[in-house]
Amino acid sequence: MIERFWGGSRRRFDSLSQQEILALAISSEEDDARIYRNYADGLQQDYPSTARIFEGMAEEEDGHRRRLIELYQSKFGDTVPLIRREHVAGFYHRKPDWLVRPLGLEKVREQAGAMEHQARRFYEQAAHRATDADLRKLLGDLAAAEAQHQDRAEGLIEEHLGPSERLTEDDAERRRFILTYVQPGLAGLMDGSVSTLAPIFAAAFATHDTWQTFLVGLAASVGAGISMGFTEVASDDGVISGRGSPIKRGFATGIMTTLGGLGHALPYLIPHFWTATLTAIAIVVVELFVIAWIQRRYMETPWSRALFQVVLGGALVFAAGMLIGTA
Repeated sequence: MIERFWGGSRRRFDSLSQQEILALAISSEEDDARIYRNYADGLQQDYPSTARIFEGMAEEEDGHRRRLIELYQSKFGDTVPLIRREHVAGFYHRKPDWLVRPLGLEKVREQAGAMEHQARRFYEQAAHRATDADLRKLLGDLAAAEAQHQDRAEGLIEEHLGPSERLTEDDAERRRFILTYVQPGLAGLMDGSVSTLAPIFAAAFATHDTWQTFLVGLAASVGAGISMGFTEVASDDGVISGRGSPIKRGFATGIMTTLGGLGHALPYLIPHFWTATLTAIAIVVVELFVIAWIQRRYMETPWSRALFQVVLGGALVFAAGMLIGTA
């Protein structure tokens, strides 16, 4: 980490010879082709049409590499020194593809766009420094090719991703988003918003002490968030169900559970009891409406059913809390 920050023993780009610049370009094209093929492999099962697009882009990078190697052999022989991006201070670097898995359509398309932009900048700077006419011409041609690569990618999209394929992949992406984030988050929000009503309002009406009520609400919210998060992680690894990463689902569930409880616990930081209580009740109404909206928006639950479910459940738990608190 320290070496990355200070540059360590890495070379500056402007200190590289033309031979070293050419070797760096060859290894960069090899890395980019490998990344595109890994993207294609990761997308093949769920998004086969987009996977073919990245296979085509990998073949484009292979063509660039072959042209670079041919020029290198004609100028410097057959032995290419291994110079990679991480050997050059201040040079752009790629995030390993395993760090961005599971692969999503928008994520990899955005990453591919950034890769092409960075490659174009590299070839422009390298061509500016090159004194050999053949090398300067090739680097300039590759800079132009990278600038046009986006058009090529759009052509591949038109070739492999027709309206029906695009609709299928968009539906699969939306389904994955719902299963990984929306569904666990909604379950957490419902649990946090509804299940904490009883302890919070029971404590409020039993003690009429806003600070003590806040502490009860804070403990209930955080405890429920931790419990729900771990339960979600342990209940399903996502392999068979296709619900995605259990860690992501666990965080979505735990965070939303905690936020759902804190929403009507935080008003009890107000020292006046009835002001805090009325504010908390208003927030509960908003929370229940948000839950119903999410059900309508992502789960396609009719408004009437969604409102009936959350209002009835919330009212029953709220009433239980009041009855216990005033007993």
